[in-house]
Amino acid sequence: MSKQAVVGILAHVDAGKTTLAEAMLFNAGRIRKRGRVDDGDSHLDTNAIERERGITIFSSQAVLDHGDTHVMLVDAPGHVDFSAEAERTLRALDYAILVVGANDGVQGHTETLWRLLARYDIPTFIFINKIDLENPGRDVLLAQLGQRLSEGCLDASELLVGGAVQEDAAALDEAALEEFLDAGELSTATLSRLVAERKLFPCFAGSALKDQGVAELLDGICALMRERIWPQEFAARVYRVSRGDRGERLAWVKVTGGVLRAKQVVEGCSGASTWEQKIDQVRIYNGEKYELAQEVAAGGICAVTGLAHVRPGDALGAEPVGDAPVIAPVLTYTVLPGEHDVHAVFKALTELADEDPMLGVSWNTHLEQIHLQLMGAVQLEVVQRVLADRFGLSVAFESGGILYKETISQPVEGVGHFEPLRHYAEVHLRLEPLPAGSGVQFGTVTSTDELDLNWQRLALTNAMERDHLGALTGSPITDVCITLTGGRAHVKHTEGGDFRQATYRAIRQGLMQAREAGAAVLLEPWYRFELEVPGECVGRALSDATRMGAEYEPPTITGDRAKLAGRVPASEVQDYALEVAAYTSGRGHLYLEFAGYAACHDAERVIETATYEPEADLPNTPDSVFCSHGAGYTVKWCDVPAAAHVKIDPATFRPWREADAEFFGHR
Repeated sequence: MSKQAVVGILAHVDAGKTTLAEAMLFNAGRIRKRGRVDDGDSHLDTNAIERERGITIFSSQAVLDHGDTHVMLVDAPGHVDFSAEAERTLRALDYAILVVGANDGVQGHTETLWRLLARYDIPTFIFINKIDLENPGRDVLLAQLGQRLSEGCLDASELLVGGAVQEDAAALDEAALEEFLDAGELSTATLSRLVAERKLFPCFAGSALKDQGVAELLDGICALMRERIWPQEFAARVYRVSRGDRGERLAWVKVTGGVLRAKQVVEGCSGASTWEQKIDQVRIYNGEKYELAQEVAAGGICAVTGLAHVRPGDALGAEPVGDAPVIAPVLTYTVLPGEHDVHAVFKALTELADEDPMLGVSWNTHLEQIHLQLMGAVQLEVVQRVLADRFGLSVAFESGGILYKETISQPVEGVGHFEPLRHYAEVHLRLEPLPAGSGVQFGTVTSTDELDLNWQRLALTNAMERDHLGALTGSPITDVCITLTGGRAHVKHTEGGDFRQATYRAIRQGLMQAREAGAAVLLEPWYRFELEVPGECVGRALSDATRMGAEYEPPTITGDRAKLAGRVPASEVQDYALEVAAYTSGRGHLYLEFAGYAACHDAERVIETATYEPEADLPNTPDSVFCSHGAGYTVKWCDVPAAAHVKIDPATFRPWREADAEFFGHR
């Protein structure tokens, strides 16, 4: 084989993505019989829940050879609840096939996937599926793709035979235009370059179910793929973690440099700590079955056993740490363990969260309850089923509503002091607001002359080891930069845990000051939405959008259809898709995409309802402990700065340094 590539298939639900994968494998001779999603026997939907529901929940892979090209095919989830899994899968792809249903056209979720493909710079082919069903026609569909996605969406059948559409392709790039003017056509190499640079998106059409256009798709993508040159040094990225048939932990990786070998010791980094572990088996999966391999070269994907620490998104070897995912959980539930031991349930959920970072699991000490954060009702159903099948735990869930977060709108200084008898630590921090979507960042400006580097590392390790709760509703903070500005240890009395206590209290004290100054801000998740309804229903749609606190542009009318687009608080739209189906008699569609956290539209009501008393939350106390005459005593948070032992002098500050792996002495 002269070329190889990892190719992902993505689509909105019901566009026929898995059916296309089956047809491609059948055409390439990898399977003798094409499975059907409706029959529950598709080659790539290997999970029992996937087969029952007829949707793809977990990414799965297969391999096929066509001509001189080795294709590693990845089927990614299409349901919005599993967008996070789809987003992680994108990091493993060299190319993508975006499936669009001819009967549906470009849907809201199609555009969501398109934006993610653009974000990760993945060259994309388009397959217009279900062309055998009633549809507006190939030319109309191509025009819609050009308008909604990119002007580079051009008819592949014309492109590959030198048709008139090559002139449109040439107009996408200066060098290609010169070639076209000189030679009257574009070479396959030039077309391949335009595809690789995401200027050209060849569009194929057919019916995967009836095996129409699938051979042409395979011919076309193999002709237009380019072999990629990979670095020599070993590097890899984990894009999924799952369990094998025998309960063994599988890390699914894309090798991005060098060679990954069985029994190889690899290095990874998780937060502030690095680790080394030996890979046991290297498996090449084809649906449910796999073959053992001794090695996988750069550009390949595989599943490995033996890595106990990795999580999806982790980088191995020389692979750089990537961006944080765009998608995040927005709903919170309380777990009702029933007759089961609550700690056993918590342990099982923690194991699942280790495989899926988008599944948030937390323990409420006061209420002795488990809280779960996730994307939606379908994901909740999957979690419930996995708990029953894998762990034998039958549990229920009680909706706790929306997962709120908190931030600050102006800088504050936080001080924490912990000095019961024979203990000592003081920590000073600066908390500053960051742009939306930044998360929590950590760093230091403290000179080692003021506080030894080891103590700085300890304080920042403590700061990074847990979520910190805001002072309005007790929700986790985000979009805050926490900078160590000073501190003090005692030669004889300081122990490791002292800095943990001082650091926690310093962060909390700063957040209380922000609350006092009116600089604490409650955030809620928002969705980008597209609402398509029949023209006669546009009045109802506008009324509902206003009632829900949505922000939107004036509706666009096309024929007898109206489309409303904007953003809306997640709290207002949870069951609205059912309402849309009802008042449009099934002719309306609502598409949602997570748009990040922004200021809560009804913050006063939420804060009042929460009845959160930050000073009564003892595990997150903002108060400090000082010592006098051999006994410790508590100082209220508002009096701590005046009682602090260290006076911060900005003249001693060093340039801001991020608390990354290098700061902690790793790599």
